[in-house]
Amino acid sequence: GALRVVQEPGEVQVTAGDTVALRCQVEVAESGAVLRMEWVKDGGLGALCATRLDFVAPLPPAPCPARAPGVQLGWQPPRATLSLPQVRGNDSGRYLCRVTLEI
Repeated sequence: GALRVVQEPGEVQVTAGDTVALRCQVEVAESGAVLRMEWVKDGGLGALCATRLDFVAPLPPAPCPARAPGVQLGWQPPRATLSLPQVRGNDSGRYLCRVTLEI
C-alpha cells in the first residue's frame, strides 16, 4: 500500500524551558495498516522514541524510553505528536519522523 508522511513544523525556534510539539501526519492507502514509527534526532543510529501503531486506533500521550526522559508520543489518527517538555540547549537539532508500513 501507499504511504505518505508529512512532518511539521519544518523549523521551530523556542526558548529554554518551553514545551515543543512536533507533528507527523501519516496517510496510508489501507485503513487496517500497522505502522512502526520512530523519531530520530540528528540522524542518530538509535531511535529517540519508537512504537507500533494501529492506523485507526488512537494512542494517548505516553512516555518514551529512558533515553528521552520527559518526552511523550501520542497518536490521533492520522497525526502523531512528539512532545518535548522544558527544552534545554542540548535538545536542539534535527528531528525526523520515520514511518514504516508493516506487512
